[in-house]
Amino acid sequence: MMTTDIKPILEGMRPLSRLDHPREMIRQFTPNWFAATMGTGILALALPQMPGIGASLKPVGEVMWLFNIGLFTLFTALYTARWILFGHEARRIFGHNTVSMFIGTIPMGLATIINGCLAFGIARFGEGIVPVATVLWWIDAAMAVSCGVLIPYFMFTRHQHSLDGMTAVWLLPVVAAEVTAASGGLLAPHLAQGSAQFGMLVTSYILWAYSVPVAFSILALLILRMALHKLPHEGMAASSWLALGPIGTGALGMLVLGGDAPAIMAGHGLADVGAVAQGIGTIAGLLLWGFGLWWLALASLITWRYWRAGIPFNLGWWGYTFPLGVFTVATFRLGTTLNLAFFGIVGTALTLALALMWIVVAAKTLIGGWRGNLFVSPCIAATN
Repeated sequence: MMTTDIKPILEGMRPLSRLDHPREMIRQFTPNWFAATMGTGILALALPQMPGIGASLKPVGEVMWLFNIGLFTLFTALYTARWILFGHEARRIFGHNTVSMFIGTIPMGLATIINGCLAFGIARFGEGIVPVATVLWWIDAAMAVSCGVLIPYFMFTRHQHSLDGMTAVWLLPVVAAEVTAASGGLLAPHLAQGSAQFGMLVTSYILWAYSVPVAFSILALLILRMALHKLPHEGMAASSWLALGPIGTGALGMLVLGGDAPAIMAGHGLADVGAVAQGIGTIAGLLLWGFGLWWLALASLITWRYWRAGIPFNLGWWGYTFPLGVFTVATFRLGTTLNLAFFGIVGTALTLALALMWIVVAAKTLIGGWRGNLFVSPCIAATN
């Protein structure tokens, strides 16, 4: 099927041939595309963490991180251009039940780039990249907080929702804050000791709490929805994996922040609190990982059912990547925290699955993007 898809391109199909005019690429550009930066970024971060072979894969991860920066920059330029040139249509996103949820992919995609600054940027560009990452992190936090409350507000005041029409995309705007929280846990130890470290640690805990309880409330509703109304239509097949995102990120956040807490809090006369936070982080991370294992198995069964029936490709397929990736990174973190090789083995298997899925989805995205058929904005589809 992949060969059939790419054959017209190899035979000279002109780019964006499915669009009436190349300008339509800007007019029809939606935040869904930023999900590609999430999937690409998390794979870049997972590859170097594979036990035994991670060091040899670090250059691959670095190349993917640099490529991801290019992707994010391109998508930001296209989306900004849409607001400048077609602002009257772009603002319709806030009233759309589904597309509005994908605004949360923007801060989550940026978070993977910030984390890459630490994983790859310091070795490549030196410690001078840390202040850059810090500024980007505070911008990311502001975006995550904003979309985490504004999109639910629009759900309550503008959108028309029903339980039978619910999918896991409801999670996207609220999960962004916990992704930023986990990123803050990684960044805080690189800051100068003192109020900067402590402020980022405290802010990250607040961001975790700002997101996780709401996300888990949505998960409870999602289980009820699937029990009563069964699976969503095939166009939303990949959404079954989105639930793994807040579980894996919640676990990673607790592990990372708990690891930071003893040293940072001790510097502010809270050594006992730091020790407790470390213990809570380890136990919470392990418990959430177990919950994620259940959802991983369930999502795999659901996906097998969908794929047997055949499902059309859309940008939602990127939902197969980031949730699996963040659960994978949490698995590696548990392995180092508990010093258990088991988690390294499981994490390696998950990374291989993630890499395979990324190749499939990235290839299909490249083909669809070249043709132009992936540039569709449901917000304005009814007016075309």
